[in-house]
Amino acid sequence: MDFETQSQKKKYGAGVFGDVYGILMLPKEIEIEKDVSSPFELRFQVPDFRVAIKDILRTREAGEFLSGALAGAMTKAVLAPLETIRQSIEVSKWVSVGKQTKSRSYKTRMVVGVGSKHISGTFVEIIEQQGWQGLWAGNAINMLRIIPTQAIELGTFEYVKRAMTSAQEKWSQTESPKVQIGPVSLNFSLSWISPVAVAGAAAGIASTLVCHPLEVLKDRLTVSRDVYPNLSIAISKIYKNGGVGAFYAGISPTLIGMLPYSTCFYFMYETMKKSYCKSKNKKSLNRPEMLVLGALAGFTASTISFPLEVARKRLMVGALQGKCPPHMAAALSEVIREEGLLGLYRGWGASCLKVMPSSGITWMFYEAWKDILLGEKRLL
Repeated sequence: MDFETQSQKKKYGAGVFGDVYGILMLPKEIEIEKDVSSPFELRFQVPDFRVAIKDILRTREAGEFLSGALAGAMTKAVLAPLETIRQSIEVSKWVSVGKQTKSRSYKTRMVVGVGSKHISGTFVEIIEQQGWQGLWAGNAINMLRIIPTQAIELGTFEYVKRAMTSAQEKWSQTESPKVQIGPVSLNFSLSWISPVAVAGAAAGIASTLVCHPLEVLKDRLTVSRDVYPNLSIAISKIYKNGGVGAFYAGISPTLIGMLPYSTCFYFMYETMKKSYCKSKNKKSLNRPEMLVLGALAGFTASTISFPLEVARKRLMVGALQGKCPPHMAAALSEVIREEGLLGLYRGWGASCLKVMPSSGITWMFYEAWKDILLGEKRLL
């Protein structure tokens, strides 16, 4: 009997509790193998993310974000020579008003050592001293900022505009919420809100909040090249001196200036686009029309928001000189007190010459890339 029990224990496996033997019969499919080197075996398979990533890239939102990034990069590449010439002329003016110490260092930082005060003279001097590649000096730093900025701005604009339009349509199909307070009845409706205006404001806020650290890095790398020779050192020093908050220095005036500009820019472009298409009885604009309407939208937005830009620059200069106005309203008052109302538009012409081609070319490239990436024959 003992022999049979022992043999059964060897064959099937048994659990011993005092003098009682419990025999566990295991089927062949899950029979325990005794020659396994480890009692535990952990098996896992890495999920294949390629399909998920490909699906994400095929979404409309991804196409719009990518179109914005490509449009920003191409616009900056096309307009880089004009930006280089403009900055060089500004440096020359700094020298002429007697700020030799700051302007010379600034001139070195801008990588363009020219002294002419005119566009044609500056263009010739840059070509003579640095060759054609000198017209694109410092463009890599601008690309670092403009690509994510335009991607987030244009992508956010399209997404919020669709979401707001959809919300308005759904709300109009059902009875909107009402609040009764005694004899007063409040009807909450979204019909009076412009989806384009809301989307434009959201686009400006989102791009500013996300990309403002890149703007700070660009300014430090451009203005203080001797202190911040490269990107990694700039990031390290800024974080060491002020933590994460240092990357958002000046965010408040930037947001205040960006909000009306972004709202007006997108609202004017969409409004002019719809009005023009309706008057011409056409469904879409061609490329030259996009260029012109984009430039006009940039001109209008820049004109409306330019006083805030002047006040923002006054805050920046005041911070460097140690006598910064306490807030935006004080900066505006200071400009009016010192220079009159016309002082709020000092430099407006030069700003429009920069904004108009940039706005027009950006819209033209953006719509072209959307047609390529989101059309029937998609590349993604």
